[in-house]
Amino acid sequence: MEAIEAIMTRRSVRSFTEEAVTDAELDVVLRAAMAAPSASNERPWRFVVVRDPAAIARLARTTPFTGPLKSAPVAIVVCADRKAAKYPGFWVIDCSAAIENALVAAHATGLGAVWMGVHPIAPFSSAVRRAIGAPRHVAPHSLVALGHPVAAPPRVDRFEPTWVHEGAWGGDAD
Repeated sequence: MEAIEAIMTRRSVRSFTEEAVTDAELDVVLRAAMAAPSASNERPWRFVVVRDPAAIARLARTTPFTGPLKSAPVAIVVCADRKAAKYPGFWVIDCSAAIENALVAAHATGLGAVWMGVHPIAPFSSAVRRAIGAPRHVAPHSLVALGHPVAAPPRVDRFEPTWVHEGAWGGDAD
């Protein structure tokens, strides 16, 4: 699949078949995630891959937004090692870039995925940290449910030309 096609046709997938995600498919997704840009190339992201159904069920109880994990054969917990951060706070942007790469790669390889935020909600972060046994310096950023989609979501053109400003903001100042 061409890059632009993968970006433009990727959609959040919330229902998955029981088909397993292969190690090769997972490797593509994780390699794409780690190919993302990061501030000063610090690459603070860390990934916890969860395949055990009981452990995925525990993760599904960490926030009210984790319903897609119930049918996902793989959960990826995207975290930041804050000890690796040269510039505090930029880990949030870095992890976001890694997740977007992972989502596009998943789609391009025929998988489906959905991004579920954890940070900056402290109770969610704490619950996820406990579920994966992460130390305090590791900050859970998001969860990704990954698997083979039950159905392909339809393509949607989300371009909104009124959100584009040339040269300066212009128009409404509020």
